[in-house]
Amino acid sequence: MLQDIPTPTPLLRETRPFVLETERLSLRKPTLADVKGIAALANDRRIAEMTRRLPHSYTQDDAVHFVRVVAGDSSETVFLIEHCHTPVGVAGVDWSEPDAPELGYWFGVDHWGLGFATEAARAVIDYTFETFAIDQMISGARVVNPKSRNVLEKCGFQWSGVELHRFRALGSSTPVDRFRLSRGVWSSLKNWSNAARRER
Repeated sequence: MLQDIPTPTPLLRETRPFVLETERLSLRKPTLADVKGIAALANDRRIAEMTRRLPHSYTQDDAVHFVRVVAGDSSETVFLIEHCHTPVGVAGVDWSEPDAPELGYWFGVDHWGLGFATEAARAVIDYTFETFAIDQMISGARVVNPKSRNVLEKCGFQWSGVELHRFRALGSSTPVDRFRLSRGVWSSLKNWSNAARRER
């Protein structure tokens, strides 16, 4: 029952090391050993301009800061995404608003268009709803980023409006499509997916 699911507390997130596995990907907490790979992926203006917080240029010092902040920050759950033991991107949940945790993700340009974003996003969504007593998740994508909006829609997110958000790499604010995924919609999609697999 829903009330038996633990609420999102920093203690739970910090003391439970784990790996999420999908058909093609593994998602785990980034470490300092990943700094070089993260910096190589993130140092691309095409990525930075679609994410709110990534700077451009993105250096190894930025990656070190990112890994250290993630290690001690209880307001975010962050995963390094790997394919065949090679980093391909980052995904996570921002818990700044505990009643509406926000899904975010980015991938290296060489890994766009392969379905990795949808696969990783579904894993993070499933983990979040299955582990924490939340009623909804939110997310967003720039209005000029239809591929990311498509990922969210494939994961069950429903459009909820447009807001202005500041993007660090742009140095200005820009319109963002906002999306919401309720526990009820997520549960229905999971039930449908499980039934489809059983029928194969």
